[in-house]
Amino acid sequence: MKIVVFGATGNTGKRVLLQGIKMGHEMTAFVRNPEKLYEQLGEHSAKHVKVIAGDMMEPASVGEALAHQDAAILAAGHAGQGDEFNRIVDNIISQCESVPSFSGRVWVMGGAGLLDIPYTDLIGNNLPGFPPEYRNHNRNLERLQQTGLDWSMMCPGTMTVSREQPDSVPLLVTTETLPVPVPETIKEYSETDIAGYLFSRFHELNVAYDDVVACMLEHLELEGPFKGKRIGLAYQTQHSTVR
Repeated sequence: MKIVVFGATGNTGKRVLLQGIKMGHEMTAFVRNPEKLYEQLGEHSAKHVKVIAGDMMEPASVGEALAHQDAAILAAGHAGQGDEFNRIVDNIISQCESVPSFSGRVWVMGGAGLLDIPYTDLIGNNLPGFPPEYRNHNRNLERLQQTGLDWSMMCPGTMTVSREQPDSVPLLVTTETLPVPVPETIKEYSETDIAGYLFSRFHELNVAYDDVVACMLEHLELEGPFKGKRIGLAYQTQHSTVR
C-alpha cells in the first residue's frame, strides 16, 4: 500500500516508516526537517522513503502529500501543544476529506484516557485529576466523528522504547473500552475514586511503540473492524484479572 506519515520524525512516526518499509509498503514521510529524518533512518532505509518537506498547517502541501495515497497515519504533534495540536489534526483531516484521489483510511494517535471505562458512561480524560491538556484528544476525536472518512484512533497508555513483557505475552486489542478488566462495583465509585483507581492501574497499559505501530499497519484495510473505533492496547498477562 501507499502510506503517508505525518510527524515522521517522532517516536511513533519513525517506527511507522521502518516497519512499513519492512512490510513492503510504499512509504511517504511528510516532515518539516528532511535532514533530521535522514539521520534517523540511515542511508539504507532513507532510499525507500519518499520525503515531502512542508508545513502541516499549509493545506496545499498536505493535500499534495495525500494525493494517490491509500492510507495516512497522523503521528504529529502532542496534546500539550493545545489549540495548535487540534489545528494540525483538523487541517490534515480536512485535506483527507477534500483530496479526490485519497482513499480515506486514516489512523490518528490519541491516548488511553479517551477509552470508555466499563460499567460507567465515563472516559478518563473527563475525570478529576487528569491533565486538562489531554482533552485536546477529545476535540480530535470529536472532529473524526464528524467525518465520513474511514478512520481509527489509536489510544495507548504510556509507550515504551522496548517491551516490558516477554515476546510470548500476547497483545490484547480492544475497541472503545479500556483493555484492562475492572470490577463492576466501579459504577458505585465517585468520579474522584474512579480516577484514583485508574491511576493505580495505568502501568498495565504500558505498551511498546513497535507494538502500537504494528497494530496500525496490520489494520489498513478499508471497511475493516476498526473503522470509526477507538483502539486500546495492553499485554495479556496472567495478572490481567479483575481486582
